[in-house]
Amino acid sequence: MVDQKSPAGNRGPGGPGGAPALKERLTRRKPIERLIAETEDSEGTGLQRHMGFWQLSMIGIGATLGTGIFVVLGEAVPVAGPAVILSFVLAGITALFSALAYAEMAGMIPASGSAYSYSYATIGEFMAWVCGWCLMLTYGVSVAAVGVGWGEYVNELLRLTTGMSLPSAVLAGPLEGGLVNLPAAVVVVLAMFALLAGVRESSRANAVMVAVKVAILVMFVVIAITAVQDGNFAPFMPMGMAGVSAAGATLFFSYIGFDSVSTASEEARNPQRDLPRAIMFAMILVTAIYCLVAFTAVGALDWTGFVDGETTLAGILTEVTGTPVWAVIFAAGAVLALASVVLVVLYSQTRILYAMSRDGLVPRAFSTLDAKGTPRTNTLITSLLIAVLAALVPLGPLADATAIGTLFAFALVNVAVLVLRRTRSDLPRAFRVPGSPVTPVLGVLACAYLMFSMPLSVWAAFLVWLAVGMAIYFGYSMRRSALEAEPTEPVSGARS
Repeated sequence: MVDQKSPAGNRGPGGPGGAPALKERLTRRKPIERLIAETEDSEGTGLQRHMGFWQLSMIGIGATLGTGIFVVLGEAVPVAGPAVILSFVLAGITALFSALAYAEMAGMIPASGSAYSYSYATIGEFMAWVCGWCLMLTYGVSVAAVGVGWGEYVNELLRLTTGMSLPSAVLAGPLEGGLVNLPAAVVVVLAMFALLAGVRESSRANAVMVAVKVAILVMFVVIAITAVQDGNFAPFMPMGMAGVSAAGATLFFSYIGFDSVSTASEEARNPQRDLPRAIMFAMILVTAIYCLVAFTAVGALDWTGFVDGETTLAGILTEVTGTPVWAVIFAAGAVLALASVVLVVLYSQTRILYAMSRDGLVPRAFSTLDAKGTPRTNTLITSLLIAVLAALVPLGPLADATAIGTLFAFALVNVAVLVLRRTRSDLPRAFRVPGSPVTPVLGVLACAYLMFSMPLSVWAAFLVWLAVGMAIYFGYSMRRSALEAEPTEPVSGARS
Protein backbone atom coordinates (compact mmCIF):
# COMPACT_ATOMS: atom_id res chain seq x y z
CA MET A 1 0.00 0.00 0.00
CA VAL A 2 1.14 3.53 -0.73
CA ASP A 3 1.28 5.89 2.21
CA GLN A 4 -0.98 8.70 1.03
CA LYS A 5 0.61 11.07 3.55
CA SER A 6 4.14 10.43 2.44
CA PRO A 7 5.70 13.14 0.26
CA ALA A 8 6.85 10.33 -2.02
CA GLY A 9 3.39 8.93 -2.47
CA ASN A 10 1.24 9.40 -5.56
CA ARG A 11 -1.55 11.49 -4.08
CA GLY A 12 -4.60 11.93 -6.20
CA PRO A 13 -5.59 15.34 -7.51
CA GLY A 14 -8.25 15.60 -4.82
CA GLY A 15 -5.82 14.98 -1.93
CA PRO A 16 -3.85 17.58 0.01
CA GLY A 17 -1.31 19.48 -1.99
CA GLY A 18 -2.81 18.85 -5.44
CA ALA A 19 -0.09 20.73 -7.35
CA PRO A 20 2.79 18.80 -5.72
CA ALA A 21 0.94 15.55 -6.39
CA LEU A 22 0.81 16.37 -10.11
CA LYS A 23 4.49 17.27 -10.07
CA GLU A 24 5.35 13.96 -8.45
CA ARG A 25 3.36 12.07 -11.06
CA LEU A 26 5.14 13.88 -13.87
CA THR A 27 8.61 13.32 -12.44
CA ARG A 28 8.24 9.78 -11.08
CA ARG A 29 11.03 7.58 -12.36
CA LYS A 30 11.34 3.91 -13.12
CA PRO A 31 14.26 2.42 -11.17
CA ILE A 32 17.09 1.15 -13.32
CA GLU A 33 17.16 -2.11 -11.36
CA ARG A 34 13.51 -2.65 -12.27
CA LEU A 35 14.18 -1.97 -15.95
CA ILE A 36 16.97 -4.53 -15.95
CA ALA A 37 14.94 -7.03 -13.93
CA GLU A 38 12.05 -6.85 -16.42
CA THR A 39 14.35 -7.88 -19.25
CA GLU A 40 15.74 -10.78 -17.19
CA ASP A 41 12.39 -11.94 -15.82
CA SER A 42 10.93 -12.15 -19.33
CA GLU A 43 13.40 -14.85 -20.40
CA GLY A 44 11.38 -17.58 -22.08
CA THR A 45 8.13 -15.57 -22.03
CA GLY A 46 9.18 -12.25 -23.53
CA LEU A 47 11.28 -11.15 -26.50
CA GLN A 48 13.79 -13.85 -27.43
CA ARG A 49 17.57 -13.25 -27.29
CA HIS A 50 18.92 -14.24 -30.71
CA MET A 51 21.30 -11.42 -31.67
CA GLY A 52 25.05 -11.07 -31.33
CA PHE A 53 27.41 -8.22 -32.26
CA TRP A 54 27.13 -8.67 -36.04
CA GLN A 55 23.35 -8.89 -36.08
CA LEU A 56 23.14 -5.75 -33.93
CA SER A 57 25.64 -3.98 -36.19
CA MET A 58 23.58 -4.93 -39.23
CA ILE A 59 20.53 -3.39 -37.56
CA GLY A 60 22.43 -0.13 -37.06
CA ILE A 61 23.77 -0.08 -40.61
CA GLY A 62 20.48 -1.27 -42.06
CA ALA A 63 18.49 1.50 -40.38
CA THR A 64 21.03 4.27 -41.00
CA LEU A 65 22.44 3.68 -44.47
CA GLY A 66 19.43 4.46 -46.62
CA THR A 67 17.24 7.31 -47.76
CA GLY A 68 19.66 9.97 -46.54
CA ILE A 69 22.12 9.06 -49.28
CA PHE A 70 19.89 7.36 -51.85
CA VAL A 71 17.15 10.00 -52.03
CA VAL A 72 17.47 12.97 -49.64
CA LEU A 73 20.93 13.83 -51.00
CA GLY A 74 19.18 15.10 -54.14
CA GLU A 75 17.12 17.48 -52.01
CA ALA A 76 20.01 18.60 -49.78
CA VAL A 77 22.46 19.60 -52.53
CA PRO A 78 20.32 22.51 -53.82
CA VAL A 79 20.18 23.83 -50.24
CA ALA A 80 23.93 23.63 -49.46
CA GLY A 81 25.65 23.29 -52.84
CA PRO A 82 28.93 21.31 -52.88
CA ALA A 83 29.17 22.07 -49.17
CA VAL A 84 26.61 19.32 -48.65
CA ILE A 85 29.73 17.33 -47.75
CA LEU A 86 30.07 19.61 -44.71
CA SER A 87 26.37 19.12 -44.02
CA PHE A 88 26.97 15.39 -43.71
CA VAL A 89 29.99 16.07 -41.48
CA LEU A 90 27.93 18.44 -39.31
CA ALA A 91 25.09 15.94 -38.99
CA GLY A 92 27.61 13.15 -38.39
CA ILE A 93 29.43 15.01 -35.60
CA THR A 94 26.11 15.81 -33.95
CA ALA A 95 25.11 12.17 -34.25
CA LEU A 96 28.50 11.03 -32.92
CA PHE A 97 28.02 12.96 -29.67
CA SER A 98 24.67 11.26 -29.22
CA ALA A 99 26.03 7.87 -30.33
CA LEU A 100 28.58 8.05 -27.54
CA ALA A 101 25.77 8.81 -25.08
CA TYR A 102 23.69 5.95 -26.47
CA ALA A 103 26.62 3.56 -26.12
CA GLU A 104 27.00 4.38 -22.42
CA MET A 105 23.25 4.17 -21.70
CA ALA A 106 22.71 0.98 -23.71
CA GLY A 107 25.49 -0.75 -21.79
CA MET A 108 23.83 0.18 -18.48
CA ILE A 109 20.13 -0.18 -19.33
CA PRO A 110 19.61 -2.97 -21.90
CA ALA A 111 15.87 -2.29 -22.32
CA SER A 112 13.90 -2.16 -25.58
CA GLY A 113 12.64 1.37 -24.96
CA SER A 114 15.90 3.03 -26.04
CA ALA A 115 15.87 6.79 -25.34
CA TYR A 116 12.38 6.48 -23.85
CA SER A 117 13.59 4.02 -21.19
CA TYR A 118 16.72 6.09 -20.49
CA SER A 119 14.58 9.19 -19.93
CA TYR A 120 12.16 7.25 -17.71
CA ALA A 121 15.04 6.19 -15.45
CA THR A 122 16.64 9.62 -15.19
CA ILE A 123 14.35 12.56 -15.95
CA GLY A 124 10.88 11.27 -15.14
CA GLU A 125 7.71 9.90 -16.65
CA PHE A 126 6.45 13.00 -18.43
CA MET A 127 9.70 13.65 -20.29
CA ALA A 128 9.94 9.92 -21.00
CA TRP A 129 6.49 10.11 -22.58
CA VAL A 130 7.54 13.15 -24.63
CA CYS A 131 10.67 11.28 -25.73
CA GLY A 132 8.66 8.18 -26.65
CA TRP A 133 6.14 10.34 -28.49
CA CYS A 134 9.02 11.91 -30.45
CA LEU A 135 10.38 8.46 -31.23
CA MET A 136 6.98 7.47 -32.58
CA LEU A 137 7.29 10.45 -34.92
CA THR A 138 10.89 9.56 -35.73
CA TYR A 139 10.32 5.92 -36.52
CA GLY A 140 6.80 5.98 -37.89
CA VAL A 141 7.43 8.89 -40.19
CA SER A 142 10.87 7.59 -41.12
CA VAL A 143 9.43 4.29 -42.32
CA ALA A 144 6.89 6.20 -44.41
CA ALA A 145 9.56 8.52 -45.83
CA VAL A 146 11.83 5.64 -46.80
CA GLY A 147 8.84 3.92 -48.38
CA VAL A 148 8.36 6.99 -50.58
CA GLY A 149 12.04 6.85 -51.61
CA TRP A 150 11.73 3.12 -52.31
CA GLY A 151 8.88 3.82 -54.71
CA GLU A 152 11.04 6.31 -56.61
CA TYR A 153 13.77 3.73 -57.17
CA VAL A 154 11.26 1.04 -58.16
CA ASN A 155 9.94 3.42 -60.80
CA GLU A 156 13.46 4.29 -61.99
CA LEU A 157 14.38 0.62 -62.23
CA LEU A 158 11.24 -0.03 -64.28
CA ARG A 159 12.04 2.90 -66.57
CA LEU A 160 15.66 1.82 -67.08
CA THR A 161 14.79 -1.80 -67.85
CA THR A 162 11.54 -1.45 -69.83
CA GLY A 163 11.34 2.19 -70.85
CA MET A 164 8.01 2.49 -69.04
CA SER A 165 7.08 4.16 -65.79
CA LEU A 166 4.37 3.63 -63.25
CA PRO A 167 1.34 5.92 -63.65
CA SER A 168 1.82 9.19 -61.76
CA ALA A 169 -1.47 8.59 -59.95
CA VAL A 170 0.06 5.67 -58.03
CA LEU A 171 3.46 7.30 -57.41
CA ALA A 172 2.32 10.22 -55.28
CA GLY A 173 -0.29 11.03 -52.70
CA PRO A 174 -3.01 13.65 -53.07
CA LEU A 175 -0.75 16.44 -51.73
CA GLU A 176 1.49 15.97 -54.79
CA GLY A 177 -1.22 15.65 -57.41
CA GLY A 178 -1.58 11.88 -57.37
CA LEU A 179 -4.02 9.53 -55.73
CA VAL A 180 -1.90 7.17 -53.63
CA ASN A 181 1.79 6.21 -53.41
CA LEU A 182 1.23 2.50 -53.94
CA PRO A 183 4.90 1.32 -53.90
CA ALA A 184 5.50 3.10 -50.58
CA ALA A 185 2.58 1.30 -48.99
CA VAL A 186 3.58 -2.04 -50.52
CA VAL A 187 7.13 -2.02 -49.09
CA VAL A 188 5.81 -1.30 -45.59
CA VAL A 189 3.39 -4.23 -45.85
CA LEU A 190 6.19 -6.51 -47.10
CA ALA A 191 8.34 -5.48 -44.12
CA MET A 192 5.39 -6.24 -41.84
CA PHE A 193 5.21 -9.82 -43.11
CA ALA A 194 8.98 -10.23 -42.64
CA LEU A 195 8.71 -9.08 -39.02
CA LEU A 196 5.76 -11.37 -38.35
CA ALA A 197 7.93 -14.31 -39.44
CA GLY A 198 10.13 -13.71 -36.39
CA VAL A 199 13.19 -11.68 -35.42
CA ARG A 200 15.68 -14.43 -36.34
CA GLU A 201 14.36 -14.64 -39.90
CA SER A 202 14.02 -10.90 -40.38
CA SER A 203 17.56 -10.23 -39.07
CA ARG A 204 18.96 -12.69 -41.61
CA ALA A 205 17.09 -10.97 -44.43
CA ASN A 206 18.36 -7.61 -43.21
CA ALA A 207 21.99 -8.83 -43.17
CA VAL A 208 21.74 -9.84 -46.84
CA MET A 209 20.21 -6.51 -47.82
CA VAL A 210 22.86 -4.57 -45.88
CA ALA A 211 25.62 -6.41 -47.74
CA VAL A 212 24.00 -5.47 -51.07
CA LYS A 213 23.61 -1.87 -49.91
CA VAL A 214 27.25 -1.43 -48.97
CA ALA A 215 28.38 -3.12 -52.19
CA ILE A 216 26.43 -0.83 -54.52
CA LEU A 217 27.54 2.31 -52.69
CA VAL A 218 31.17 1.21 -52.98
CA MET A 219 30.48 0.57 -56.68
CA PHE A 220 29.12 4.11 -57.02
CA VAL A 221 32.19 5.66 -55.39
CA VAL A 222 34.60 3.65 -57.56
CA ILE A 223 32.82 4.69 -60.78
CA ALA A 224 31.91 8.28 -59.92
CA ILE A 225 35.36 9.18 -58.60
CA THR A 226 36.71 8.81 -62.15
CA ALA A 227 34.55 11.77 -63.20
CA VAL A 228 35.28 14.13 -60.28
CA GLN A 229 36.23 17.62 -61.49
CA ASP A 230 37.65 20.42 -59.34
CA GLY A 231 35.37 22.95 -61.02
CA ASN A 232 32.27 21.24 -59.68
CA PHE A 233 33.25 22.27 -56.14
CA ALA A 234 33.21 26.00 -56.95
CA PRO A 235 31.59 27.94 -55.47
CA PHE A 236 31.86 25.54 -52.57
CA MET A 237 29.38 27.22 -50.22
CA PRO A 238 26.96 29.19 -52.43
CA MET A 239 24.27 29.43 -49.73
CA GLY A 240 26.68 30.17 -46.90
CA MET A 241 26.74 28.48 -43.52
CA ALA A 242 22.97 28.84 -43.28
CA GLY A 243 22.62 26.47 -46.22
CA VAL A 244 25.06 24.00 -44.69
CA SER A 245 23.14 24.04 -41.40
CA ALA A 246 19.72 23.72 -43.05
CA ALA A 247 20.86 20.78 -45.17
CA GLY A 248 22.57 19.22 -42.15
CA ALA A 249 19.33 19.42 -40.16
CA THR A 250 17.48 17.57 -42.91
CA LEU A 251 20.27 15.03 -43.40
CA PHE A 252 20.28 14.24 -39.69
CA PHE A 253 17.28 12.12 -40.66
CA SER A 254 19.95 9.80 -42.08
CA TYR A 255 21.50 9.04 -38.69
CA ILE A 256 18.72 7.52 -36.62
CA GLY A 257 20.05 4.00 -37.05
CA PHE A 258 22.10 3.68 -33.88
CA ASP A 259 18.93 4.25 -31.87
CA SER A 260 17.58 1.18 -33.62
CA VAL A 261 20.45 -0.85 -32.16
CA SER A 262 19.38 0.07 -28.63
CA THR A 263 15.76 -0.91 -29.33
CA ALA A 264 17.05 -4.47 -29.86
CA SER A 265 18.45 -4.61 -26.32
CA GLU A 266 16.08 -7.30 -25.08
CA GLU A 267 16.83 -9.49 -28.10
CA ALA A 268 20.63 -9.28 -27.73
CA ARG A 269 22.48 -12.22 -26.21
CA ASN A 270 25.04 -10.03 -24.42
CA PRO A 271 23.62 -6.48 -24.51
CA GLN A 272 26.06 -4.87 -22.05
CA ARG A 273 29.03 -5.92 -24.17
CA ASP A 274 27.66 -5.89 -27.72
CA LEU A 275 25.33 -2.88 -27.81
CA PRO A 276 28.01 -0.18 -27.30
CA ARG A 277 30.34 -1.86 -29.80
CA ALA A 278 27.62 -2.25 -32.43
CA ILE A 279 26.48 1.37 -32.05
CA MET A 280 29.97 2.80 -32.54
CA PHE A 281 30.89 0.42 -35.38
CA ALA A 282 27.71 1.26 -37.32
CA MET A 283 28.15 4.98 -36.71
CA ILE A 284 31.75 5.14 -37.94
CA LEU A 285 31.17 2.97 -41.02
CA VAL A 286 28.03 4.81 -42.13
CA THR A 287 29.52 8.29 -41.67
CA ALA A 288 32.56 7.33 -43.77
CA ILE A 289 30.34 5.98 -46.56
CA TYR A 290 28.07 9.03 -46.50
CA CYS A 291 30.96 11.46 -46.87
CA LEU A 292 32.59 9.44 -49.66
CA VAL A 293 29.36 9.17 -51.65
CA ALA A 294 28.53 12.87 -51.18
CA PHE A 295 32.05 13.90 -52.28
CA THR A 296 32.01 11.80 -55.44
CA ALA A 297 28.40 12.75 -56.30
CA VAL A 298 28.92 16.52 -56.23
CA GLY A 299 32.37 16.10 -57.75
CA ALA A 300 31.01 14.18 -60.71
CA LEU A 301 27.94 16.38 -61.31
CA ASP A 302 27.77 20.16 -61.00
CA TRP A 303 25.60 21.00 -58.01
CA THR A 304 23.18 22.99 -60.19
CA GLY A 305 22.27 19.68 -61.80
CA PHE A 306 20.52 18.78 -58.54
CA VAL A 307 18.22 21.80 -58.50
CA ASP A 308 15.15 19.83 -59.47
CA GLY A 309 15.58 17.74 -56.31
CA GLU A 310 15.05 14.60 -58.38
CA THR A 311 18.57 13.68 -59.44
CA THR A 312 19.49 10.24 -58.13
CA LEU A 313 22.77 8.43 -57.77
CA ALA A 314 21.67 6.03 -60.49
CA GLY A 315 21.19 9.00 -62.82
CA ILE A 316 24.71 10.20 -62.06
CA LEU A 317 26.11 6.80 -63.02
CA THR A 318 24.38 7.01 -66.39
CA GLU A 319 25.89 10.46 -67.03
CA VAL A 320 29.36 9.34 -65.97
CA THR A 321 29.49 6.07 -67.92
CA GLY A 322 27.22 6.91 -70.85
CA THR A 323 25.44 3.59 -70.45
CA PRO A 324 22.43 2.64 -68.32
CA VAL A 325 23.90 -0.72 -67.31
CA TRP A 326 25.49 0.50 -64.08
CA ALA A 327 22.44 2.57 -63.29
CA VAL A 328 20.25 -0.51 -63.60
CA ILE A 329 22.50 -2.45 -61.22
CA PHE A 330 22.51 0.46 -58.79
CA ALA A 331 18.73 0.99 -58.92
CA ALA A 332 18.12 -2.73 -58.32
CA GLY A 333 20.47 -2.63 -55.34
CA ALA A 334 18.82 0.54 -54.05
CA VAL A 335 15.42 -1.19 -54.06
CA LEU A 336 16.84 -3.86 -51.75
CA ALA A 337 18.81 -1.32 -49.73
CA LEU A 338 15.83 0.89 -48.94
CA ALA A 339 13.71 -2.16 -48.15
CA SER A 340 16.20 -3.01 -45.40
CA VAL A 341 15.74 0.46 -43.88
CA VAL A 342 11.98 0.01 -43.87
CA LEU A 343 12.35 -3.40 -42.22
CA VAL A 344 14.70 -2.30 -39.44
CA VAL A 345 13.05 1.02 -38.66
CA LEU A 346 9.62 -0.60 -38.55
CA TYR A 347 11.08 -3.19 -36.18
CA SER A 348 12.39 -0.39 -33.96
CA GLN A 349 9.02 1.36 -33.89
CA THR A 350 7.30 -1.78 -32.66
CA ARG A 351 9.88 -2.25 -29.87
CA ILE A 352 9.45 1.33 -28.64
CA LEU A 353 5.70 0.76 -28.44
CA TYR A 354 6.31 -2.59 -26.73
CA ALA A 355 8.29 -0.87 -23.95
CA MET A 356 5.74 1.94 -23.54
CA SER A 357 2.90 -0.58 -23.44
CA ARG A 358 4.66 -2.62 -20.75
CA ASP A 359 4.78 0.56 -18.67
CA GLY A 360 1.07 1.16 -19.22
CA LEU A 361 1.50 4.38 -21.22
CA VAL A 362 -0.05 2.92 -24.39
CA PRO A 363 -2.63 0.09 -24.60
CA ARG A 364 -1.53 -3.34 -23.39
CA ALA A 365 -2.23 -4.86 -26.80
CA PHE A 366 1.12 -3.44 -27.97
CA SER A 367 3.07 -5.63 -25.52
CA THR A 368 1.29 -8.97 -26.08
CA LEU A 369 3.53 -11.60 -27.71
CA ASP A 370 2.75 -14.62 -29.84
CA ALA A 371 4.36 -18.06 -29.55
CA LYS A 372 7.46 -16.83 -31.44
CA GLY A 373 7.98 -13.97 -29.01
CA THR A 374 6.81 -11.46 -31.66
CA PRO A 375 4.50 -8.54 -30.77
CA ARG A 376 2.03 -9.53 -33.49
CA THR A 377 -0.82 -7.11 -32.73
CA ASN A 378 1.67 -4.28 -32.29
CA THR A 379 3.32 -5.08 -35.63
CA LEU A 380 0.02 -5.31 -37.50
CA ILE A 381 -1.44 -2.05 -36.15
CA THR A 382 1.78 -0.07 -36.51
CA SER A 383 2.54 -1.34 -40.02
CA LEU A 384 -0.90 -0.66 -41.43
CA LEU A 385 -1.03 2.87 -40.00
CA ILE A 386 2.42 3.67 -41.41
CA ALA A 387 1.50 2.15 -44.78
CA VAL A 388 -1.41 4.61 -44.99
CA LEU A 389 0.92 7.50 -44.05
CA ALA A 390 3.47 6.46 -46.68
CA ALA A 391 0.76 6.23 -49.32
CA LEU A 392 -0.58 9.73 -48.71
CA VAL A 393 2.20 12.09 -47.49
CA PRO A 394 5.19 13.30 -49.62
CA LEU A 395 8.83 12.65 -48.71
CA GLY A 396 10.10 16.18 -47.97
CA PRO A 397 7.83 17.04 -45.02
CA LEU A 398 8.27 13.51 -43.71
CA ALA A 399 12.07 13.75 -43.61
CA ASP A 400 12.03 17.17 -41.91
CA ALA A 401 9.53 16.07 -39.27
CA THR A 402 11.58 12.96 -38.58
CA ALA A 403 14.79 14.95 -38.14
CA ILE A 404 13.42 17.31 -35.50
CA GLY A 405 11.89 14.49 -33.49
CA THR A 406 15.16 12.57 -33.64
CA LEU A 407 17.20 15.56 -32.49
CA PHE A 408 14.95 16.11 -29.49
CA ALA A 409 15.18 12.46 -28.41
CA PHE A 410 18.97 12.41 -28.86
CA ALA A 411 19.35 15.54 -26.74
CA LEU A 412 17.49 13.79 -23.92
CA VAL A 413 19.88 10.81 -24.08
CA ASN A 414 22.81 13.18 -23.56
CA VAL A 415 20.98 14.67 -20.58
CA ALA A 416 20.41 11.15 -19.22
CA VAL A 417 24.17 10.49 -19.27
CA LEU A 418 24.80 13.66 -17.27
CA VAL A 419 22.10 12.81 -14.71
CA LEU A 420 23.31 9.23 -14.14
CA ARG A 421 26.94 10.28 -13.86
CA ARG A 422 25.84 12.40 -10.89
CA THR A 423 23.14 10.23 -9.30
CA ARG A 424 24.33 6.68 -10.07
CA SER A 425 28.08 6.76 -10.31
CA ASP A 426 28.01 3.29 -8.71
CA LEU A 427 26.49 1.59 -11.75
CA PRO A 428 28.86 -0.53 -13.87
CA ARG A 429 29.40 0.94 -17.33
CA ALA A 430 30.54 -1.22 -20.24
CA PHE A 431 31.34 2.01 -22.12
CA ARG A 432 31.94 5.52 -20.80
CA VAL A 433 31.50 8.70 -22.83
CA PRO A 434 34.97 10.25 -23.08
CA GLY A 435 35.34 13.83 -21.93
CA SER A 436 32.18 13.87 -19.81
CA PRO A 437 30.52 16.19 -18.86
CA VAL A 438 31.78 18.31 -21.75
CA THR A 439 30.94 15.77 -24.46
CA PRO A 440 27.27 15.23 -23.47
CA VAL A 441 26.79 19.00 -23.10
CA LEU A 442 28.19 19.47 -26.61
CA GLY A 443 25.78 16.76 -27.77
CA VAL A 444 22.82 18.70 -26.38
CA LEU A 445 24.05 21.96 -27.91
CA ALA A 446 24.69 20.36 -31.32
CA CYS A 447 21.18 18.88 -31.37
CA ALA A 448 19.70 22.25 -30.38
CA TYR A 449 21.71 24.01 -33.11
CA LEU A 450 20.36 21.74 -35.84
CA MET A 451 16.82 21.93 -34.44
CA PHE A 452 16.86 25.72 -34.62
CA SER A 453 18.23 25.55 -38.16
CA MET A 454 14.94 24.05 -39.30
CA PRO A 455 12.21 26.25 -40.85
CA LEU A 456 9.25 27.55 -38.85
CA SER A 457 6.86 25.30 -40.76
CA VAL A 458 8.66 22.21 -39.43
CA TRP A 459 8.63 23.64 -35.91
CA ALA A 460 4.91 24.33 -36.21
CA ALA A 461 4.25 20.71 -37.22
CA PHE A 462 6.48 19.47 -34.40
CA LEU A 463 4.71 21.60 -31.79
CA VAL A 464 1.34 20.36 -33.00
CA TRP A 465 2.62 16.80 -32.64
CA LEU A 466 3.79 17.56 -29.08
CA ALA A 467 0.43 19.13 -28.22
CA VAL A 468 -1.39 16.00 -29.38
CA GLY A 469 1.03 13.87 -27.35
CA MET A 470 0.44 15.91 -24.20
CA ALA A 471 -3.32 15.59 -24.61
CA ILE A 472 -2.96 11.81 -24.84
CA TYR A 473 -0.64 11.68 -21.83
CA PHE A 474 -2.88 13.70 -19.52
CA GLY A 475 -6.05 12.15 -20.84
CA TYR A 476 -4.93 8.51 -20.88
CA SER A 477 -1.32 7.56 -20.13
CA MET A 478 -0.71 9.28 -16.79
CA ARG A 479 -3.66 7.53 -15.14
CA ARG A 480 -2.78 4.11 -16.58
CA SER A 481 0.93 4.20 -15.85
CA ALA A 482 2.26 1.09 -14.13
CA LEU A 483 3.77 3.45 -11.53
CA GLU A 484 0.43 5.12 -10.74
CA ALA A 485 -0.27 2.97 -7.69
CA GLU A 486 3.34 2.78 -6.49
CA PRO A 487 5.52 5.04 -4.36
CA THR A 488 7.46 7.66 -6.26
CA GLU A 489 11.09 8.38 -5.44
CA PRO A 490 11.89 12.04 -4.90
CA VAL A 491 13.59 13.63 -7.90
CA SER A 492 16.46 14.83 -5.74
CA GLY A 493 17.20 11.31 -4.48
CA ALA A 494 20.62 9.84 -4.94
CA ARG A 495 19.28 6.72 -6.57
CA SER A 496 17.39 6.38 -9.80
